[in-house]
Amino acid sequence: MNYEILGWPPDGPQLRLDHERFSYAGKFVMTNTGKAVARDEARGEASDGEPDPSIVAAVAFNEDRTDEGTLWLRYVTVERGRRGDGIGPELLTLVRDRALERGYERLRIAVNNPFAYEALYRAGFDYTGETTGIAELVLEHSGSDADGRPDRERYQAGLDEFRDRDLSDDEEAFLADRRGREPPGLESRN
Repeated sequence: MNYEILGWPPDGPQLRLDHERFSYAGKFVMTNTGKAVARDEARGEASDGEPDPSIVAAVAFNEDRTDEGTLWLRYVTVERGRRGDGIGPELLTLVRDRALERGYERLRIAVNNPFAYEALYRAGFDYTGETTGIAELVLEHSGSDADGRPDRERYQAGLDEFRDRDLSDDEEAFLADRRGREPPGLESRN
């Protein structure tokens, strides 16, 4: 798997993704966001005007409008057949590390499902206790974590936010499996 940053905001590239393989595919054609992708090079190359078949995951990001030290991860998508393979957290870790190297002090993202929540924890993000106006949970990574260990109570509080929602059977089983557990991703902490 090859992970790469394609560009940074505000001059990010346009990225065409197949809407049948990826959620949020249409959000990646905007050029004001930075983009990063994970590629499976064995899948071939894109032909003119067609989505690149080698792309198996993508993330779009941009600076906070009021805080230039904060980078928001806007959309993260992993090809439907590759979810759960660890590709998303690996791609998020790349973006996190490069953003911190570029001088961003913190990265934030709002998530709307427990699977994304878990993937972000694996990449070193923690639940802030905040939600957006559309009931997404806000997670943050700060390059200055004191001991690099996520807080178990805060992790579980975020999972509890999801438990109070109308969920699919898969989401309910996922949350039941994580009840009382420690947060994932300790091995990837700075």
